[in-house]
Order: sequence, then C-alpha cells, then structure tokens
Amino acid sequence: MTTITTRTVEYPADGLTMIGHLALPAGVDRRPAVLLGPEGTGLSDVERRRADALAELGYIALAFDLHGGRYLSDPEEMLARCMPLLSDPDRMRSIGHAALDVLRTEPRTDPDRIAAVGYGTGGAVGLELGRDGVNLRAIGTVNALTTGRPGEAARIRCPVWAGVGSEDPIMPPAQRNAFAAEMQAAGVDWRLAVYGGALHAFHHPPVDHPTVPGVGYHPQHARRAWRDVVDLLAECLPVTEELGA
Repeated sequence: MTTITTRTVEYPADGLTMIGHLALPAGVDRRPAVLLGPEGTGLSDVERRRADALAELGYIALAFDLHGGRYLSDPEEMLARCMPLLSDPDRMRSIGHAALDVLRTEPRTDPDRIAAVGYGTGGAVGLELGRDGVNLRAIGTVNALTTGRPGEAARIRCPVWAGVGSEDPIMPPAQRNAFAAEMQAAGVDWRLAVYGGALHAFHHPPVDHPTVPGVGYHPQHARRAWRDVVDLLAECLPVTEELGA
C-alpha cells in the first residue's frame, strides 16, 4: 500500500462553493486521474475513503461535491434538490465540468487520462460529461441508469460500465432497458451488471438517518461492485508507472 496525501479543495459550481476531497499517491510524477461522484445525499466519508483507496492504487482522485459542502440527510431535502438537478443535463454538466477543471488543474494529473466514476446523482453527472463529448477514458456508474437527451449519447468517447441492483425500485427494469437501448443505439462500448437481490444504494454502508424507500446495503455486492470499478479502471486507465516505494 502506497503512502497518500489528501487535501480539501474549494471551487465554485451551481451557484455554490463546493468542497471536494483530493487524494494523491506518493511521488511527483503525473498520474491517471479519477473524478469520483457521490450519491444524491452528497459527499461523505464513504466517497472520501474511496478516493483514498484509488490513490493507494496509484490514481489522482477527486471526490466532488454536489451541495456546497452539505450532506443532505433529510430525504425530502435531498429529493427537492436532486430531482430538479437530474432533470437538467446542463446543470449536471456544469457541476461536472467545474470539478473536472479542478482535477485537471492539479499538476500531477495527466489531463489525457481521466475517468469518471459515480454513484447515483454523481454517476449521472459522469454520464452527462460523456454525453457532452468530454475526453474520458472510462465512465463507471452504480445506481445511475439515467438516459440523456436524444442522440447525445453518440458523443460518448469511452467505454461505459453500469451497475444496478436487481431489486432497485428507483432503477427498475424499464429504466435499465431504456439505458441499454440508448447506449446501444449510440454505438457505445457499454456493459450493465445486475446484482441479484440488491436494492438501491446497495454499495453504501448503513446510515444513521432516514433514507428514501428502496435503499439497502448489500455487503457482498458492494465488494463486487468495487472490484468491477477497479477492473474497469485497470482495463481503460491502467497505472503504468511504478508506484512509489
């Protein structure tokens, strides 16, 4: 396990001051980078730990913010902010581009080797960056089978991996089918993993506040989904340099 450093980064987006978490592996060389998006509740220690884990694997990782430094533990407040956001591709893209600019500005980031990985709303942001034609090496999402404006998926320039729980009522079979049809019609290199018996946000450890209906942690599938994300990055965005001793 390599030594990592972390720091908080502030940047403007969506009329707010966003507070992201940047994790860097040891060394001074340029590295491939991952833009990491959180669930609709917002950036928490779960995503910070994931960014740290990616840095331990040799990536520059930025866990980006959705709500101006706030974590929305009240389901009604979370839905009141996220539902309009999810219906507005341009707003999602602006949030994604702002975070991407921070990641690209980091001197150790190789700007030509960046992937987007996201969960829920954060995954939808990553998909919208792809639909906006951003040069990404891979897009990985969990619980984010969102469809975009007609025809714009053809601008996705990288492989797309998506994971979803089979029992997720927020991303039901009809939504899976619509997402698959969009990717297929656009000629995207896409994959969809369905985790049997899992609910929405199955990857997220239990929380001590109310959640929307249909959310549930599945430890085994959470581990599998993380391995699938790491495998996607290893395939599309390999860390080719020797890691620091």
